Amino acid sequence: MSSETKQFPGVSRDSDQLYSRLATALLEFGERAKDVYVYSAAYLVTMGVAQVATVMFALSLPLNPAPVVMALVVFAVYAGDRITDADADELSRSGQAAFARRHKRLLSVLGAASYGLAIAISVLGGPVALGLTLLPGAAWILYASDWLPQVGVYLSRLKDVFVVNSAVVALAWAVSAVFLPLSFTGHAATPAALVFFGYFFVDTFVNVEIPNVRDIESDVAAGVSTLPVVLGVRRTRHVLYALDAGLVAGIAYAHSIGILSLVVTVAVLAGLAYAFVMAAAVGRTERYGRLAVSCDMKHVYVFGAIAALAALGI
Repeated sequence: MSSETKQFPGVSRDSDQLYSRLATALLEFGERAKDVYVYSAAYLVTMGVAQVATVMFALSLPLNPAPVVMALVVFAVYAGDRITDADADELSRSGQAAFARRHKRLLSVLGAASYGLAIAISVLGGPVALGLTLLPGAAWILYASDWLPQVGVYLSRLKDVFVVNSAVVALAWAVSAVFLPLSFTGHAATPAALVFFGYFFVDTFVNVEIPNVRDIESDVAAGVSTLPVVLGVRRTRHVLYALDAGLVAGIAYAHSIGILSLVVTVAVLAGLAYAFVMAAAVGRTERYGRLAVSCDMKHVYVFGAIAALAALGI
């Protein structure tokens, strides 16, 4: 009948092939974008910005360049770390190691440019802001390089020293996240700022030790002492529980005496509940790459919760 729709098998087949190629191309693009986001440490940039934004909200600070400076410094430091540790990461993080080698020149240029721009911006905030901007880079040099002098027993890197390795990383980022926005705005440190410093220090320490479980074999081979290497996986999980529990108690107490608002307290405690779930996965999963990223992204969830609660007028 003339009213019937005619079928064109060739056209239908071509459309199916086109859709198939398009879907494949989109999946490949998504996979590459994910690799860039994770392997280049761009996800850590997101985390750093979320930390600074949380501090700015909690301390009622005006808008300032601190989030931008933090983003630039985090990328620069971890781009350098990816390059420096490419050989050591080959055993436990082969994808990341391959990415760092393949894009070594680009990461080096972008890292140097990022830190240079961060320094240029921080000069506008004065000498304190400049010093806080330089701190993570200086800490990374002490952490990852062989520049330490001989003191009694030779120490090649702070990265090799039990507990000190993770503490150095935690200290550098906690100081920057809390005091950089204060320095740009000229505000003095308050009890709430000190609470956040303690929170970020302990939380970052935990986040550094969790992926170390995956790196036990490579760390032993390199002579690096971490909690999982020294204590074993089970005891490490218990230590992480204890540290997170201490944070819960500290945040709750800070709210009870009026240091932290209800919105900030609820959001941070929700993040710590999430942290307990992440700690519980230690020794019980083989996907430590995803676990490490999930742990670091917790601060994004915390700031998202703060923004949502504030929007609701709570």
